[in-house]
Amino acid sequence: MTATTRSAAKDHPEGAAPASEASSGAKHKVEDGAKSPDAKRAKKEGGGKTQKTIEETIGGGGQNDQASNNNKDDTKKEKPSSTTKNQQPNDGDLNDEKSSTTTAVDPNGRKESLASSILEKGIIYFFHRGRINIPTPSSVNEIARTYFILRPLSKTASLSAGGPIGDEGNSRLCAIPKKVLPQSGKDRFISFVEKTHASFSELKSNFLAANDYDTKTAGTRHSPAATPVGEGVYAITSTGNDSHLAYILTLPEELGEVQKKMGLKERGSFVISTRNPQYPSPQNTRLPKGAEYPEEVREEFRSLRWAATTPKHLDYVNTQFLLVGDSSGLDKALEPQAQDKKEGNEEPVEELERLEEEDAERMKDLSKDDASRIFADLQADAGGLPKLQTTF
Repeated sequence: MTATTRSAAKDHPEGAAPASEASSGAKHKVEDGAKSPDAKRAKKEGGGKTQKTIEETIGGGGQNDQASNNNKDDTKKEKPSSTTKNQQPNDGDLNDEKSSTTTAVDPNGRKESLASSILEKGIIYFFHRGRINIPTPSSVNEIARTYFILRPLSKTASLSAGGPIGDEGNSRLCAIPKKVLPQSGKDRFISFVEKTHASFSELKSNFLAANDYDTKTAGTRHSPAATPVGEGVYAITSTGNDSHLAYILTLPEELGEVQKKMGLKERGSFVISTRNPQYPSPQNTRLPKGAEYPEEVREEFRSLRWAATTPKHLDYVNTQFLLVGDSSGLDKALEPQAQDKKEGNEEPVEELERLEEEDAERMKDLSKDDASRIFADLQADAGGLPKLQTTF
């Protein structure tokens, strides 16, 4: 098995201390069997301050987090399982369920007009991996880095109480070379796409599992299994000049110490931008090899150093993207756009809340254990993998 942590992207100085946890609507209880009402949740009030440009705020470097170094080929371009390098999956591709097992996904379950600002929606999984030889971190300092997995759904998809979501081989693994998530506009973390078009079996064998390897100087080293810290639903949205990655957690039902210290919220978002590969990376963040975009994608960047992220950017290995903390919660990320108001489309927040309600309902059919629920989605045996970690 091959560990997927990498040491190419170095840490930057941390920003301000984590912001206090954002208020949110009532969380769903997975165990109690009572489905949450369809009433809209009250939107939070908030607004972001004007931020400096990316080039003004990125810089300097800290020390790299310790990570396994046996993945010699991890910077090579991943070969898509069902598309060529220049051909990206579309909603029609996502409608074709490839898994022979029962799936909770109804690819055409939504009859309402989806908000135009939602570029992609799906299921998101948050993980962290402990430092070498530390299977279960007992503090934030013992975390090597944080990861999230995006499993896209078709825009018209809904979820039912049918168990796991099925494997279409279209998942993305994204690495944040930090111990925590960005909290506010002061936190600006350069991250990268580590795997694209990945099947759950690939993630199970090459990412989720632990790995032991020998080194000449330190003997046998143990890269621990990835530990789940949360699962929920997400949307990549466009609000004009910016893109956002918004999420609502389904698991755990109540935030634990680990989730709070890592910066996870019940309802959170980040501003997300993609680096133009024509320009060099900021100091101390360079990867050995950049993303290999086709010409039509490169042309979209024009002369911009950073561009608002679109889902297709994340379909290429080594895409570098910037996550900026957003203390306003979901307000900016899911703000209704003028076009949708004019056309009477459903508001973005309504779709994400409804998807989360469906996700909570289907989770009741999977397992009594939160980690087992997550690993059931990923078609991995939770028996040999860490439990969902909520306390240090």
